[in-house]
Amino acid sequence: QDNMAFTGKYEVESDENYDEFMRKIGIPSDIIEKGRNFKIVSEVVQNGNDFTWSQHYPGGHSMNNKFTIGKEADLESVGGKKFKATVKMEDGKIVADFPNYHHTAEISGGKLVEVS
Repeated sequence: QDNMAFTGKYEVESDENYDEFMRKIGIPSDIIEKGRNFKIVSEVVQNGNDFTWSQHYPGGHSMNNKFTIGKEADLESVGGKKFKATVKMEDGKIVADFPNYHHTAEISGGKLVEVS
């Protein structure tokens, strides 16, 4: 796998089970409502095993996570919770366990595909 494979800017094209997922992780319904039609932009900078992963949300809120594959890092969840996790690379997918969900991300057909 190209070690810059994840670098790029990606806009959400579709999301399945958005409401259900957001409710499960404790996001208030007014925020769910605002976010539903907003195109979240993910910006990824990869330098070998080092990543800066930013997500830009409605109202100018951004979440920035910096991590190195295989090393414990301080991360922030969509709901703003701070936690520690070790991000792994498995079969070309980035894999992380957030406090209340498992997350994977991969590049497929030039698109960023994330599953939580």
